[in-house]
Amino acid sequence: MSEFRTIGLIGRRGDPRVVPTLLTLCNEIRAMGRGVLVEKDASGLDACPAPVIRASRAEMAQRCDLVVAVGGDGTLLSAARALTPSGVPILGVNQGRLGFMVDVAPDDMRETLAAIFAGEYLREERLLLEAHLRRGETVSGPFLAINDVVIRNQAAIRMLEFETWLDGEFISQHRADGFIVSSPTGSTAYALSGGGPVLHPSLEAMALVPICPHTLSDRPIVVGARQTVRIVLRGDAATTAMCTCDGQSSESLAAGHSLEVRRAGARLSLIHPNNYSYFNILRNKLHWGRGPQLSPDGN
Repeated sequence: MSEFRTIGLIGRRGDPRVVPTLLTLCNEIRAMGRGVLVEKDASGLDACPAPVIRASRAEMAQRCDLVVAVGGDGTLLSAARALTPSGVPILGVNQGRLGFMVDVAPDDMRETLAAIFAGEYLREERLLLEAHLRRGETVSGPFLAINDVVIRNQAAIRMLEFETWLDGEFISQHRADGFIVSSPTGSTAYALSGGGPVLHPSLEAMALVPICPHTLSDRPIVVGARQTVRIVLRGDAATTAMCTCDGQSSESLAAGHSLEVRRAGARLSLIHPNNYSYFNILRNKLHWGRGPQLSPDGN
């Protein structure tokens, strides 16, 4: 018997386009003999032939064996921060734009779920980040991030001044629009746009990527995930910055405050179809190797 007996469904909030997919999933999962819980905030499911059992994300974390996130990568990131501490694996159905993490097409849902319930799937564990903010004697956190922890200037016309440390060893002083600490999962997100490297998800590493640095030699570096990165914000009393996790939760900082980022104790568990290939995702989403096809004579 499959290990996945109770399935949770989470859809992109406020997007009516995910409703038909959620309805189909409700019907298909029940037809396969599984229980279904749907997120409380999901709307438009009145057409479901059987009563919909509603649950909060916290309840899903306790009651579900698998959660299906329908939407884009942002939907999965949001769900993962609530579910990951309980170890619930997540399957992503792509109704977004990029879909680096939500890798199942709506048309393939039934076939994919049938295979997963038969034990035919890949389970992938990914490194997560946690951040702590130090404001004088006050420490807040941990704040969980699947993709990245980012410091950005709140004043658009000013650069930030800050210094970086690794396990107590000084790295450098920086003047830049901000700074990204990225997990391997997040290396294809904001960090990639900032000129950072693509890190394979199996790596125990973090990418440190300055955003639009004043000094062009201020380049991204990769460090081990067992270490702690500390970013200390410098400047005058007017200096303000914002720290965001996955671009979805935010905290403010002022001069003298610091941010510490390290590997989280929990890990993100993703369920993929058996034919999943990380490099196939990169080829399709980043359009690798898609130049014009030339004949041997160059024509």
